Amino acid sequence: MPPPPPLARDEARLWRVPVLGGLDVLQARFVKQAFARHTHEEFTVGVVRRGAAAFWNRGAQHVAPDGSVMLINADEVNTGQPFAQGGYIHLVLYPSAELLRRVASEVGGRTARQPYFPQSVAQAPAVAQALLSAHRQLADPAATGLAQETALHAALAALTTQLSDGRLRPTFLGRERAAVQRTRAYLEAHACRDVTLGELASVGGLSAFHLSRVFREALGLPPHAYQIQARIRQAQGWLRAGLPAAQVALDAGFSDQSAFSNQFKRHVGVTPGQYMRERQDVRDFPRQPPE
Repeated sequence: MPPPPPLARDEARLWRVPVLGGLDVLQARFVKQAFARHTHEEFTVGVVRRGAAAFWNRGAQHVAPDGSVMLINADEVNTGQPFAQGGYIHLVLYPSAELLRRVASEVGGRTARQPYFPQSVAQAPAVAQALLSAHRQLADPAATGLAQETALHAALAALTTQLSDGRLRPTFLGRERAAVQRTRAYLEAHACRDVTLGELASVGGLSAFHLSRVFREALGLPPHAYQIQARIRQAQGWLRAGLPAAQVALDAGFSDQSAFSNQFKRHVGVTPGQYMRERQDVRDFPRQPPE
């Protein structure tokens, strides 16, 4: 397979997401962009793709190659530019100190101090993958708020447990089964409504981090995926009752009919239109008399 073509020009998209209290997200490719020395009030956490970035931080020059995680603590001076002519793709989150401290407290089960990242560049594939998953959800207009919140929370938890100086260990809990049962019932009862991870944590009586972990371990699905499954089951019932697919998509809580159709096919194997037609064909097919 030939190598991908080199990047051609600078492009950047910066936007703010409301989940977990809000934070800025940057997705960019930099070919010529060079940042002067500057600081951010928030932490800068980035994954480098397709190339390498060079930057100055903590009194030294650093190179962040493809797949690495860049870590700049809040209020630290830094620069940034491509390391080589081909440029690089940069996926960045800007979490506040308070948000990271809150996530760290949930992970450790006790009040935590503000995390500090001792490395400017880290080779941490699991953390990089969690950050990439969060970026995919945050950039997907069809993703539910719960899916975005869960992915972002998981990425920040991976940061605090694997790359911060504290290296927090998740606490052991003994009431997981009841928490999962309550959360599962709540998701079934509110399948078509946008719920938050904090809302589910309150129902389960656990922190958001521990609820996500034990729910996935118990059921094999994270809460947001379980809710999508519950929505599809509800949609199947409405389609069988003869409601139009466009109305079902809206009532089931999907962002649009395309998102509904994609998720329906992933779970059922056919599109909503095919599902309705095939069930109509079954009803119309003459039954054979008993012998």
